[in-house]
Amino acid sequence: QVQLVESGGGLVQAGGSLRLSCAISASIIIRSINHMGWYRQAPGKQRELVAIIRSGNSANYADSVKDRFTISRDNAKNTVYLQMNSLNAEDTGVYSCNVFITALNYNQYDSWGQGTQVTVSS
Repeated sequence: QVQLVESGGGLVQAGGSLRLSCAISASIIIRSINHMGWYRQAPGKQRELVAIIRSGNSANYADSVKDRFTISRDNAKNTVYLQMNSLNAEDTGVYSCNVFITALNYNQYDSWGQGTQVTVSS
């Protein structure tokens, strides 16, 4: 009923930039999108929160990406973006989108994207 379609990953040299996108495709009527976030999992490490943006557009970032990454959302397109600048090797990993949605009937959905690989070469 809720699917997330991610795009924008790839291979980039250190110091470069990438922009990830995550679009919501839903067969339900959305009352509100409570929050939208990006997580990443590096090889051999646990998944960690990279950035999250809430319905009031307040955002939080992992300390390791502050001042380099920017999360934003386009409510008209039900899409969340992650602009990643000054990438370094430690940013390598699988980036996954997560959204928390309240439907018109007040059912709630905590959905994950399939993940997109980001590889930063040094």
